Amino acid sequence: MSGLTGTGQMVRLFLRLDRIHLPVWVVAIVGIVAASASAVQGVYNTPELRAGYAATVSNSPAAIVMSGPPQGLDSVGGITVFEINLTAALGAALMAIFLTVRHTRAEEEAGRTELLRAGVLGRHAPLAAALVVVGGASLVVGLLIAGSLAGLGLPAGGSLLFGAAMACLGLVFVAVTAVAAQLTEHSRAALGMAVAVLGVSWALRSLGDVRDSAASWLSPVGWVQSVNAYGDQRWWPLLLPLALAAVLTVAAVLLTRRRDVGAGLVPTRPGAPRASRLLSSVPGLALRQQRSSLLWWAVGLFLGGLAFGSFGNEVTTMLEDNPELADMFGAAGGDDLVAGYFGLILLILALVVACFTVSSVHRLRAEESEARAELVLSTRILRRGWQLGWLAVTAGGTVLVLLATGLGVAVADTLVSGSADRFGELLGATLAYLPAVAVIGGLAAALHGWLPRLGVLSWVVLAGCFVVGWLGDLLTIPESVRDLSPFNLTPRLPLEPMGWPVVAGLTAVAALLLALAVLGLRRRDVDSA
Repeated sequence: MSGLTGTGQMVRLFLRLDRIHLPVWVVAIVGIVAASASAVQGVYNTPELRAGYAATVSNSPAAIVMSGPPQGLDSVGGITVFEINLTAALGAALMAIFLTVRHTRAEEEAGRTELLRAGVLGRHAPLAAALVVVGGASLVVGLLIAGSLAGLGLPAGGSLLFGAAMACLGLVFVAVTAVAAQLTEHSRAALGMAVAVLGVSWALRSLGDVRDSAASWLSPVGWVQSVNAYGDQRWWPLLLPLALAAVLTVAAVLLTRRRDVGAGLVPTRPGAPRASRLLSSVPGLALRQQRSSLLWWAVGLFLGGLAFGSFGNEVTTMLEDNPELADMFGAAGGDDLVAGYFGLILLILALVVACFTVSSVHRLRAEESEARAELVLSTRILRRGWQLGWLAVTAGGTVLVLLATGLGVAVADTLVSGSADRFGELLGATLAYLPAVAVIGGLAAALHGWLPRLGVLSWVVLAGCFVVGWLGDLLTIPESVRDLSPFNLTPRLPLEPMGWPVVAGLTAVAALLLALAVLGLRRRDVDSA
């Protein structure tokens, strides 16, 4: 039996397991990128508008940090790439990381790989199948992005080059995650390592582009963003991520030979001989298991708030001569433009916070499927206490992450403007989205209570809220459809006045969903649909 025996069967198994996850990832990434690119078309339709845009973003370190090198901004294609770089690159990389962890380290941690290896299955077959499935998904995403850009009327050659760049970035992080899965024993640690590599790569690329130094050439993100798809179209930088992906793939295969199934090359540190008092309660246990995730979400969104908040003083210059784009912020000019800008970015950041909330609620399902919930419920703890204990940590973590987000925006605006006049207003505007986030979290909890296997629907709803919030105006989505999103119903502070009846209504809906979640868990068996 060779090391690859059974790879075809494992590929079919992974595709079967990903019959929902994979299409959701691909459709979400391509859909958001295509919608964002479509919104840009026609906004910068004159040389004067493009020149004004280029002059503004080229002198903005914050814009370069988020969107990449300002290349080809004299064309609509170049501006389109600059606007969608963040979404496309992060989407491709995160899909590769999450799905690779799911099919490598998570499978071993759950014990399924060991069961499969007891049959006729080669040592390298599970890893090879994961690389084929997730690598193929990266190629599909790149191809669909290229097709969507070409369908908008952008040059076919540049569209194909940009799609190929995103596919290559995905392949790199498939290989990075495959190596991380060999080093650590737990899926969360492998996920953290891979995301940390993505963060360092983005930081190196940002440093190099802002300072116009060679640091960006130390980053795979820098390599794929240097192709200048709608400028001089350089294909050769894509050889670098392909070579790195090949080297890391070989390294992952070699590392697989040096460890036991289920173990990592880096030994796990033994825990304390006695549990702390914190672990004697359900909320304490939930907090212990989510503390790293909570910390990194809070830090990441604080930094994101800093980046977006630093644009406050520049937005008037960027938009005052472009009424089409100003309409996106719901303001006519002057101070209203700044308020409209902050209203929009706080909406987008609140939607990102909702991603933390949904992922935290989904930990309930993981606790059931990994049999830890059954152990807890075998004691005197009731189902309701177990469920509400976890959801209490989710609620507290959501408030903390929202505060960190608003604090980042407010601090950046204070430092850039030299005035703290908007500090409290921005912090309060961020917290105004708490009921809307709670509605999405309540929906995820209700699905877990009644139909846990359909929990992915909460991500679909959240993706719809994102499209409505970010592109609703430019895509002329009917107001009746937009009002289905709790984020659209929330007053867009600081541009709009506070609407307490709406906030109270959303809070009541969230409470009702929570009650349905508790009732649903009481009416079904643990770890069943």
